[in-house]
Amino acid sequence: MQSRCYILGLTLLGACNLGEDMSNTPVSHDDDELFIEEDGDHEAHHPHAARTWKIAIVDDDEDVHRATEFALLDVRILNRRLEFIHTYSKAQTRECFAKESDIAVILLDVVMETEQAGLELVGYIRDELKWRDSRIILRTGQPGYAPEEDAIRDYDINDYKTKNELTRKKLLTALTAAIRSYDQIRTIDASRRGLHQIIVSSASFSVEDGIQRFASGVITQIAALCGVPPEGLLCAQGDLPDELGHTSRFSVIASAGHFSKLMNCPIEDIANVHVRDSLRHALTYRESSFHQHDMTLYFSGHGNRPVAAFIELPYALSEIDQQLLGVFCSNLGVCLDNLGLVNQLKNHAYRDQLLMLPNRLKFIEQIVLALEQPAAKKMVVLIDIDDFAEINDVLGHHYGDLLLRAVANRMKQELGESIFLARISGDVFGLLGPEVSLQPEILRLLFAKPFLIADTGHAVSMSMGIVALDGYTSSGADALKDASIALKRAKGHHRGSYILFTREMGIEIRERALLMQQLHKAFDADRLFLAYQPQIDLSTRRLIGFEALLRWRTDEGILVSPSDFIPLAEHSGLIISLGAWVLRTACHTMVKLQEAGLAPERMGVNVSVIQFRQADFIATVEAALKDSGLAPHCLELEITESVTMASADVFEDSLAQFKKMGVQIAIDDFGTGFSSLSYLDKLPVDRLKIDIAFVRQIDTPEGPRIAELITQLGKKLGLKLIAEGIETEHHWQVLQEMGCHEGQGFLIAKPMMEADLLDWIKDWSAR
Repeated sequence: MQSRCYILGLTLLGACNLGEDMSNTPVSHDDDELFIEEDGDHEAHHPHAARTWKIAIVDDDEDVHRATEFALLDVRILNRRLEFIHTYSKAQTRECFAKESDIAVILLDVVMETEQAGLELVGYIRDELKWRDSRIILRTGQPGYAPEEDAIRDYDINDYKTKNELTRKKLLTALTAAIRSYDQIRTIDASRRGLHQIIVSSASFSVEDGIQRFASGVITQIAALCGVPPEGLLCAQGDLPDELGHTSRFSVIASAGHFSKLMNCPIEDIANVHVRDSLRHALTYRESSFHQHDMTLYFSGHGNRPVAAFIELPYALSEIDQQLLGVFCSNLGVCLDNLGLVNQLKNHAYRDQLLMLPNRLKFIEQIVLALEQPAAKKMVVLIDIDDFAEINDVLGHHYGDLLLRAVANRMKQELGESIFLARISGDVFGLLGPEVSLQPEILRLLFAKPFLIADTGHAVSMSMGIVALDGYTSSGADALKDASIALKRAKGHHRGSYILFTREMGIEIRERALLMQQLHKAFDADRLFLAYQPQIDLSTRRLIGFEALLRWRTDEGILVSPSDFIPLAEHSGLIISLGAWVLRTACHTMVKLQEAGLAPERMGVNVSVIQFRQADFIATVEAALKDSGLAPHCLELEITESVTMASADVFEDSLAQFKKMGVQIAIDDFGTGFSSLSYLDKLPVDRLKIDIAFVRQIDTPEGPRIAELITQLGKKLGLKLIAEGIETEHHWQVLQEMGCHEGQGFLIAKPMMEADLLDWIKDWSAR
């Protein structure tokens, strides 16, 4: 290592007390320069020749600033000049340091505006700015305010000097050591000799594997630093501490050369007493030691598992070599801490912290491994606890957690090691294992007996989604997604049941997803349009309104049924912007008809429950009316019966506001839902719409019984009646005779484009 260490050339200088007046003291700059070269390189060839070391002087005494800078004029350390930053108070320093970076050394006065100002700045530098590399040299003219022993013990400083002892020579020595330390800390990770194995170890999922890789990298690196082959090297680690934080047993985790047979054994088994005692001393007292033909290095991280390495050497190391290795060990200690942190993060990333089970990510990883073994017939099962949300709401989250633990413990105990158990989400567990062990009948038996929670039996039912991996060709994530699809089907079909995922399910879901993507593209590309169906008075045949109907024609010219794409628009949230567009377009169309002198009384627009739940829906309707110039009484909002029964109070308030504006309200598809008649009596609506299913029932042996009931109910409530789906003269006649006021359907006209409205209206009026 001697060929790599620094060569220090220092001309002994006369004492120059920084506390004295230096204005009359002659100084020869030639004698004052400090030259430190590495490997004999000259400044012109040094890669950092143009760079400087930033030195911060923090002191409230202007003379100290001048004296310090004067003493260090033209000094070069490691072929760099010094750049000075001056601050005179704690507040000014905080403001300055917040904008600065890469300060190598901070010469810090203890007493400034307050007795503790300097020490408080140490906390700010280390804890808030997180400057761990910058070297701090504490200086004081009044040592009583901050005794050296206390300051070194309690604060993260690197040196402590009184101002009257800092002669020019001692200042240069302290500054040189500090800069060298700073430089080694900052450059060690980018060293030509590399720390590749150590960095790779940080990515290991296993703590033990990660530590062993780390240790192998350490002994390889030290061998390169010392210029010796990786022989006679040993690395040992303390076992996890007990409850009191004590570690008494140490094991070998990496070895080379004639120590290679000692891998993984306790250090007590090492026959060489000197090696054994040296390692125990370093690991117990957490300090390095250097001898004539060996050294034992301690890696000073902040973790609870100390690491040390014993290295045989052909020669004794110089003091500068020991300092360099100290910096190296300090840096590796940080790497060791980071390794522990990475493994902790990995543990959190792959393990559920409540039940200490593998989580969703780990479950997918296991499915991938199972898919790589096609010969084994395995199955993925998702188990969902029925009504778990209600259990949490009624009995509390603590009770819910206890129930989850009881379920997990029973499954672990009963299913055994052959089944991989994971917690996928809140109350959903994932099982992976042989098909024969995961049959639904077997799993149901696990839940037959109540779970004991707080000395009380709690019966639990569960739903299951199942995917058989035999012949499965998709990814692990897809398998979990398909199991989720089957589970959702099971919960929607019947609680407590199970569904086995089929290829047809996957095709249906993927087609829906594709249709949703196409719907978004169609909206952006103006492939959606409105068609208008006339509504007439059945007695007078007079045109009284139009219903605006949303249509979608694909690029291939195929019309997509509204029953297919409207639910998708509602599910994706697209219905909000889509509904606002329909409102504006229909209102503008109505205004055009009015300007032509051929407009009916109203324009009907269908409104989704999702739209009604938006806080700004009323403002959206007002904006559509204002932008188009349409009077509110010319607009009719059509809402389904199921809408009126969901969040009844909200809809009642909204409908009342629309009625106050003058907007008309119709209940669409009446009779298909489950309305409360008392609630219906309170709703501020104008019209009931008889569903097409009841109009078509006129042609059946049962006849128009339900249509008659709805008509009578509407009359009792003082509402207008309109029937949709009138396709024959017989429909018209029967509806008119029972007292239905209005109607629409193919007999009158099919939905038509806006461009065809004027011609149709003229033709209808002529007839």
